[in-house]
Amino acid sequence: MDDRRISTLVAAVIVFVVLGILFDVTRRSMRRPAAAEAPVPALAPADSPPARPPAAADTVVAPARPPGESLPGASRGADPAAAASSYMELVARAETRRQIRASAGVTYLSEIVAASGDSMLHRWDNRVTRPVRVHLAPGRAANFQPAFLDAVRAALRTWESAVPVRFAETADSSAAEVHVFWKVQFDIERTGQTDLVWNADGHIERGVITLATFDPDGRPMGVEEIRVVALHEIGHLIGLDHSPDSGDVMYPVARARQLSRRDIETARLLYQLAPGSLR
Repeated sequence: MDDRRISTLVAAVIVFVVLGILFDVTRRSMRRPAAAEAPVPALAPADSPPARPPAAADTVVAPARPPGESLPGASRGADPAAAASSYMELVARAETRRQIRASAGVTYLSEIVAASGDSMLHRWDNRVTRPVRVHLAPGRAANFQPAFLDAVRAALRTWESAVPVRFAETADSSAAEVHVFWKVQFDIERTGQTDLVWNADGHIERGVITLATFDPDGRPMGVEEIRVVALHEIGHLIGLDHSPDSGDVMYPVARARQLSRRDIETARLLYQLAPGSLR
């Protein structure tokens, strides 16, 4: 009887030891990672920027872009304020294009934009309280007459009634933003020329008007002819380009002697819109 009890007890101990060994082996195998699996990297916080790979030798770096212009596909992770500003710019440009299209027939601003190479509107800031400084150079070209200066002044006053720009004559050439010069004759079929400088935003910064004292056929220009040519060139000075209608002062060949309704409405619309790109 005692022998049987002892045998039973020994067998139970052996079974318990074997079970303990099996349990320990199983627990160890479950803690060891499988050889085929890579360790899972720790997740970055949701608002952390993605890590950039080191630049390789053939990495292409995008050139710098003008302020306000974003890189394609740069919306992901972009500054929300900058994205909102860019969106508002697009909305504003779309509204500007809509107003220009809606003005067709009343103005020729749509024709000006269509003919431009940069799809930009160019104009001065609203210069009512701070007039544009103009230097009228005394002419030394043949046939120059002092009355020509008064003709240019009259043309300046005419455009002042159409746009929020005022012109103030200055004797200091170095302080002037606009210079009016004289020459005997142009080498091509014209009697006036305007050259402008504007910044990247389309704001005109300075200009030069050159007027001829003789027409392309060699005939001397009169005071009234100078006024009409000056009226056309000052239209360019404020930001207008050519009109396709011969009834407008801004027609390529100066025929109209006074501003037409379309000249006035085109200039007024231009100065109601923001300068710069329409794209």
